[in-house]
Amino acid sequence: MEHARLERVEERIAWLERHVVEQDKAMLELSDEVRRLRQELILMRERLAGAAAAGGDEAPPADERPPHY
Repeated sequence: MEHARLERVEERIAWLERHVVEQDKAMLELSDEVRRLRQELILMRERLAGAAAAGGDEAPPADERPPHY
């Protein structure tokens, strides 16, 4: 009986270790995606600011509703 109990505990520990590794991998992937999206957002803001400074179409005010509302 003690052997079966110990075996169940070892199985649970192995499952938890695998689960932690999978979570770490997912967090790393999400972190990379957030970093990439932040860089993309910075580029988009720079393009928008550059277009507005160049006399292009001005960006609508932040509180203005789009025409389809």
